[in-house]
Amino acid sequence: MAPKFCIIPLVLVFMAFGGCRTSHEVEVKPVEIKPIHITIDVNVKVQKALDDFFGEIDAQEEQLMETLEKEDDK
Repeated sequence: MAPKFCIIPLVLVFMAFGGCRTSHEVEVKPVEIKPIHITIDVNVKVQKALDDFFGEIDAQEEQLMETLEKEDDK
């Protein structure tokens, strides 16, 4: 009678753990990498403003240099 008492709990344990077993299959498709085209619009207003600002400074510098040259010639 001892073997029956050992077999029954073992069968119940195997059945309990057997029901917990799961399996999943995942299909992995190849990854396709495509080129990305990016268009960047650059705001030119800042560059024009800087050109105007430094253009004014350059013009004043030229006027100053001309007046200094005229004074040196005298």
